[in-house]
Amino acid sequence: MSELQIRNLHVSIGENLILKGLDLTVKQGEIHALMGPNGSGKSTLAYTLMGHPSYEVTEGEVLLDGENLLEMEPDQRSHLGLFLAFQYPVAIPGVTVANFLRTAINSHRRAIDPEYKGMPIPEFRKLLKEKMDLLQMDHSFAGRYLNDGFSGGEKKRAEILQLATLEPRFAVLDETDSGLDIDALRTVSEGVNALQGSDLGVLVITHYQRLLNYIKPHYVHVMLGGRVVESGGPDLALHLEERGYDWVREKHAEADPA
Repeated sequence: MSELQIRNLHVSIGENLILKGLDLTVKQGEIHALMGPNGSGKSTLAYTLMGHPSYEVTEGEVLLDGENLLEMEPDQRSHLGLFLAFQYPVAIPGVTVANFLRTAINSHRRAIDPEYKGMPIPEFRKLLKEKMDLLQMDHSFAGRYLNDGFSGGEKKRAEILQLATLEPRFAVLDETDSGLDIDALRTVSEGVNALQGSDLGVLVITHYQRLLNYIKPHYVHVMLGGRVVESGGPDLALHLEERGYDWVREKHAEADPA
């Protein structure tokens, strides 16, 4: 069973230290929810995991099955089995969803076998239809330009389709519920649930309990001041919904001096 281990992670943006010794381990088959108030470092963690160049790691390590992701380029991290669903997916006019996904699959396979010639189009079409049927998506979606003119819900569904097609070992969902109405939230959550299994570990980053009404976590963690300060089961998220984050701030005042 694969593990994604984050150990004593310190990350800066410019002169500002955002993550201050974060520790977290996610195993395949587990769903972890990461919650916390604005400014606690949740999205910083997501972008650091995938290698965003604006985030400087000053201390710590991130291991996937013993290999240090911090020594790899973003595409290498993806090839190793890490996936990030963005909070604000970027539109790519002129590139269809299908072409984007086929290119991504071929890139992953060439990382394993440099002589790989590419997935034949009939084989790819069969795979894509299977994944879209699993997610209950209209097949016409594949012919649209990626995120170009998409609603918020469609953008997030496109992210989940990428997740389904690439089949990573670990997925980081950065505030997937952001900007979604209740129907879109339910649809996207059903897609995540359809993919969840023993081969996929999921880290769900969210502000609110409402997403966790649909995606049921095994563990819930609370970030404050750049560290995980509370961990527990699903009841922890319900407690946050009832009482907010003030009790966390009071309990861990030294972790959030601001």
